[in-house]
Amino acid sequence: MKTSGLNFRHLYFFRTVAAEGSVTRAAERLGLAIQTVSTQIASLEQHIGKSLLTQQGRRLVPTEAGRVALTYAEQIFQLGDRLQEALQEVDAGKVRLAVGISDSMPKLIGAHYLQAALPPDTPVRLVCTEGEFDALLAELALHKLDVVLTDRPVRGNASLRVFSHLLGESEMQLFGVRALARQYGKDFPAGLHGAPLLLPTRNTALRGRIDAWLLEHGVRPDVVGEFEDSAMLNTFGRSGMGMFFAPAALADDMLEQFSALPVGPAPELREQFYAISSERRISHPVVELMLRDFPKEISKNIRKGSRVG
Repeated sequence: MKTSGLNFRHLYFFRTVAAEGSVTRAAERLGLAIQTVSTQIASLEQHIGKSLLTQQGRRLVPTEAGRVALTYAEQIFQLGDRLQEALQEVDAGKVRLAVGISDSMPKLIGAHYLQAALPPDTPVRLVCTEGEFDALLAELALHKLDVVLTDRPVRGNASLRVFSHLLGESEMQLFGVRALARQYGKDFPAGLHGAPLLLPTRNTALRGRIDAWLLEHGVRPDVVGEFEDSAMLNTFGRSGMGMFFAPAALADDMLEQFSALPVGPAPELREQFYAISSERRISHPVVELMLRDFPKEISKNIRKGSRVG
């Protein structure tokens, strides 16, 4: 198969025809003659030596080779869009930072890390994406993201070439609305037997540590809800459905945003936070600041709302 001199205009026409399912509709969308589009698709197929489209009923659909080509075409044109955006931002003196934040990462912690690292003298265009851990790692490996913020490191046997960098950690605390805090805060933690708790799902890094902590203290609470998304867990906590664990560093935020008060401390229970990069050495200036200047114990600095650095 010939690969040199690939015509990206032909590839763009192929992508459009695949999306429209018809050369006629693609030609209308592109503002070109049907014969022009058809000829250029044929030229692309001749160049790569494979048929990319086949008739299925009234629609043109990609062949197996076409599906592979379409996957790469989408990546190529997404990168092209990002290239144009990046060049515009260079002209404007902006730094672009694309961040993935995993579902289980406390969003307030992620926000504090990012706000503390943003350079005061350089305008930054911040693009944040929330999603599942594995999906974000795939986006990172494809260089669609600059960094992923999460509450767990990448496993040593992971197939993706990505690297974990410890940002910091915080001890945990149990929080609940005022009525629950009054009821269960007096005899803590022994009084948690049968208490309504909202917990992370078992596939999250924190859940195993919480289960071990409860077992160590000999209490069996009533688990009334399990959540993969930390923000959703906190939202149900605000409704009074149950108590929930959160970083002690966020005590002020828990009161302000979720009307939740501290029920009791769990200093033995700590949550760690990581930046995952696609390279062993961080090259993005904002992420470098985040790793270099933020102390590993974050609680005091977040409570004060101070800027690090």
